[in-house]
Parts: sequence; structure tokens; C-alpha cells
Amino acid sequence: MNFIDLETQQRRIRCQIDAKIADVLSHGQYILGPENRQLEAELAEFVGVEHVLGVSSGTDALLIALMALGIGPGDEVITVPYTWISSAEVIALAGATPVFVDVEEDTWNMNPSLLEAAITERTKAIMPVGIYGQMADLTAINAVAEKHGGIPVVEDAAQCFGATHHGKQACSMTAIGCTSFFPSKPLGGYGDGGAVFTNDAELADTMRQIHIHGQKEKHHHPILGLNGRMDTLQSAILLPKLEIYPEEIQMRQAVADRYAAGLAGLSGISLPQIRSGNTSVWAQYTILCEDRDAVQSTLSADNIPSVPYYAVPVHLQPVFDGLGYKAGDFPLTEAVADKCLSLPMSPYLSEEDQTRVIEALAS
Repeated sequence: MNFIDLETQQRRIRCQIDAKIADVLSHGQYILGPENRQLEAELAEFVGVEHVLGVSSGTDALLIALMALGIGPGDEVITVPYTWISSAEVIALAGATPVFVDVEEDTWNMNPSLLEAAITERTKAIMPVGIYGQMADLTAINAVAEKHGGIPVVEDAAQCFGATHHGKQACSMTAIGCTSFFPSKPLGGYGDGGAVFTNDAELADTMRQIHIHGQKEKHHHPILGLNGRMDTLQSAILLPKLEIYPEEIQMRQAVADRYAAGLAGLSGISLPQIRSGNTSVWAQYTILCEDRDAVQSTLSADNIPSVPYYAVPVHLQPVFDGLGYKAGDFPLTEAVADKCLSLPMSPYLSEEDQTRVIEALAS
């Protein structure tokens, strides 16, 4: 059993992918080719924003966003400690200081009620993360940001692209939305890739310059940038994947529903919760286990893969020792990190394999 089944999807659309790759090999525009522009246009329509820019990775998407906002030394950016390290890493790479707030007990996303206390005169951005496929409460987060002078909100939607919050798509509700097309993401390529989304034309122009070494026009570099371009081949591969993505989101929901029905009532296990008004793309199906090691051993004995993502929260990573955080500072984050276990999840997870997972857990 695969933890994430990429093979079945590839068999489904292999002909379309091969044709798109052949087009790129034929025209030879391997960097910033026509497939890049086509993908950006289709992503803009999918999300409902004016400007989309394909970039080299989800991490670079976040870094480009912070650079476009002018964030640097002396600034603070608020995010969560229960996330992949990229969320905090890019803040430090921009020269700013990550400031953490704890997560909600039910969604494991940023707790808006804790946000205001973390804001200082140095706060220059807020970066909520849509963990495991569900968007953060951007309605509440945006309200706090607006109350404090319109602090820019940068959504880290690496895991929740395609999810909605009160009918609004991920990457459509903030100053800048960012996502990842890493192969294991719900919408993933066959290598690194990402995108930034905004309705602000000035920010879009700045980000477009940044992702080509700060270049505004040939031989003219008015700002510092980086090599943040998406390969044309990745755009070509993502185009047929995007075409079937809405259907795959529905298929992911069906898998999540089967898990919820089959695992309901099992002692020692807590199931993921989707907030009213939200939908999820179920990047992972993650449970909380009172005895995670025993549960994982049971699954492993039946050749069922499982992964304890973010078992060491970001605030306890040695690279951030200098921030002065310690164990106990974010109790909900630490509790989730101690108990989380992600189960096999993909649109193509068969009912037979899923039954094996459920029966192993029930045992």
C-alpha cells in the first residue's frame, strides 16, 4: 500500500502529460515558456484572483512574498509552530524574526484569539498555515490584522490549495497567497514548484521582478531578487493535473468520509475536525493517538505506512534556539505533535486498502 498513490493518477492522465512534455521538448522554451503563462491564467481562474505567478517552490513562494512586502531585519512575522519548517525558515531568511502563536484545539491551525497579544510595533506580516488541507480562520485573522492598521496577511496554503473558507478559495483572501506543487501535495507536479496569488497589481509586479533576479527589463535590475522561476516542464505537467483536480478533491472527501465512518468511536483515537464553513482538500488524514508508537507499530506489522508529521514543533528545532522558546510555551502544538499520525490518503486509495487500515486500527 502506498502512503500517497501517485502512480494511479499518472496512469489516468499519462497520455495528456506525455503530450504536454512533448510540446515543451518541441518548442524548447524550458524556462518561462508558454505553458507557464497558460498555467498562471488557469490558476487565476480557479482561485478567482487577478494575478498569479508560478515559482520554483512553495518555500520560494513564501520568501518572494515577504521580500515583496519589504520585510527585513528588525521586523517580526507571526506564524504557528505546528507546521513544516519553511513557514518560519523564510521569515529568518528575509532577516526578520519569527513570532509564534499556538494553534486551535480542533483544527490545529492558527488560533485567532491569541493573535492580538503577539502583535507589536515590529509586526510587519501575519502568516497563517492551512494544515493538512483545511484553511485557517482567515475571516477572524484578517479582522485582527485590519484592526492593527492593515497588517499584511500572507497565507501559507501549501497544503490547502483548493480548500474553501465560507465559499472563498484558498489563496484568494489575503494580500498574498502562496502554495506548493511538491509531488505529494494535493495538486503536485513531478518536482519542486509553487505559486503566488494576489489582487494587488503593484505587489504582483514586484514579485515578478523578484523571481527573475530582481529584473524589471533586460539588463535592468532595480531590486534584489532570486532565481525563483518555475520550469516550463513542471507547468506542462500541472496543466492536465489541474484539469482533473476538482474531481480529485471530491474523491479525497469520499476517502475522508470513509475514514470518519470507520474510525468513529475507537478509544484512544481522535479524528480530524473540519470547521463549519470550511472545506478541506485532505492533504493528509491525520488522527491523534494516545499511544502513537503502539498504533504505528500495529499498522507497520500489517505493512500499512503512516507518518507522524511535525513531531518536533518548529519552536523546538535547534535552528531557532536563539528565539528563546522552550517546551511548554505552546501546549496545544506540543500535544498535537506528540500524538499526530497521518494515514494513507489519496484520491485513489481503494476501499479494500482503506478497510485494511480501519481494521488494523480497530484491532
